[in-house]
Amino acid sequence: MARVRTNRGRNQRDAYIQGNVAYQLDVKRQLEQPKRQLSQAARKNRQRAKYMNLAYVLFLSVALVVTGVVLIMYIRLESGITSSVQQVSRLESQLNNLKVENDENLNRIESAIDLEEIRRIAITQLGMVYAQEGQIVEIPDEGSDYVRQFAEIQK
Repeated sequence: MARVRTNRGRNQRDAYIQGNVAYQLDVKRQLEQPKRQLSQAARKNRQRAKYMNLAYVLFLSVALVVTGVVLIMYIRLESGITSSVQQVSRLESQLNNLKVENDENLNRIESAIDLEEIRRIAITQLGMVYAQEGQIVEIPDEGSDYVRQFAEIQK
């Protein structure tokens, strides 16, 4: 049993069928309908659309080649950027390793130096003494990293 429901205010084509019955199509009626005649302009347009002229084919070929070249250049550029980023990462890692190794060597050297032993050897074996009050000459700082000596320092 098929029931056709329609909403009020809608066309009959918006109806739906509930159940297991489907309408049988009237194929004979559709086949017997005469085909509409196309106008001369429509026929010309369809005929022109069937064939591509040489200029259009050349234009499409050139556009395809240009697109391919641009895509290849883009892929090469992306590949170059990726390899550069990887190389920078590798060099940063190497720099960090060298900094750690340098800090470890500095700590090892600083811990190996005994300043008291150096002072003792300087005083006892080499005869060095601490400077007296009048022996220290102070040079004014001009803000540069080094001092130039133009003449002998007087005692």
